[in-house]
Amino acid sequence: MKVSNMCSAALLAVGLAAIGVFNTAAQEPKSMATPTKKFIPVGSKVYVAPMKDGFDTFVIAGIMKKRVAVVVVTSREKADYEITGIAESDKASWAKMLFIGSIQSAEQASIKIVEIKTDEVIFGYSVNKGNSYRGKQSAGEACAKHMKESIAHE
Repeated sequence: MKVSNMCSAALLAVGLAAIGVFNTAAQEPKSMATPTKKFIPVGSKVYVAPMKDGFDTFVIAGIMKKRVAVVVVTSREKADYEITGIAESDKASWAKMLFIGSIQSAEQASIKIVEIKTDEVIFGYSVNKGNSYRGKQSAGEACAKHMKESIAHE
């Protein structure tokens, strides 16, 4: 009996340790943003390149709404940095709308900011919104919010 209880206790301890390791490994990072050690100076001129399905418009709107401390310009030649990216939308299927009553879409978007003079990637961010009411607008605002992390603080 004592051997059996000791084995049970040892197995329980090993099991709890394994669960702790798996839970730690399974946790997602707090931010998908990947800023480098280099920051974008406040007031820098940023060009947002055209993106599929007009996502560039949503990124610009997000920058304005979140008050990111950069100046958006319409010409790449006048810019210090360039933002490029891609976005995809998965609209709600008819079954989801009929049975669940949800019209929410799934949004995936990624952006990167490159310093034009050095061609160095300064910032990258990827967002995945599973159930989004505002679609690309929500993804654009998330990109702008996390872009603030790469702006130098005064």
